[in-house]
Amino acid sequence: MSNNGPYHDQSLFKGAPPSSFEKAKWLRENMTEAEKKLWAHLKNNQCKDLKFRRQHPIHLFIVDFYCHKIGLVIEIDGEYHKREEQKVLDIDRTELLKFQDLHIIRFTNKEVINNLDNVMTVIKTKIDSLLKD
Repeated sequence: MSNNGPYHDQSLFKGAPPSSFEKAKWLRENMTEAEKKLWAHLKNNQCKDLKFRRQHPIHLFIVDFYCHKIGLVIEIDGEYHKREEQKVLDIDRTELLKFQDLHIIRFTNKEVINNLDNVMTVIKTKIDSLLKD
């Protein structure tokens, strides 16, 4: 997918509305256990020397973690993501993010809490593949 078209926004926030920033601030102050655990391994350029942002507004959404340099979004899904209506919303959200040439990795809370080593391996493998491109 080319990112040269008129609908692709290369800015950091991709047109996020002002209301998203207050909500993102609240989410950063109220992170889940899984988000805190993963953030401890992403913050301060600890992962492949890349800067990640947490609870970052992008367009109409707030993503859990975002690395602008390589266009990587990491989402951690709680139990409510198992509901059918939420699954549909997540698919739509993922497609809209992909349209902005972003790459999305999803994990469950349980995966992050119980198997962080594997989660980090998946993230680092994805980063390596994006850095090669």
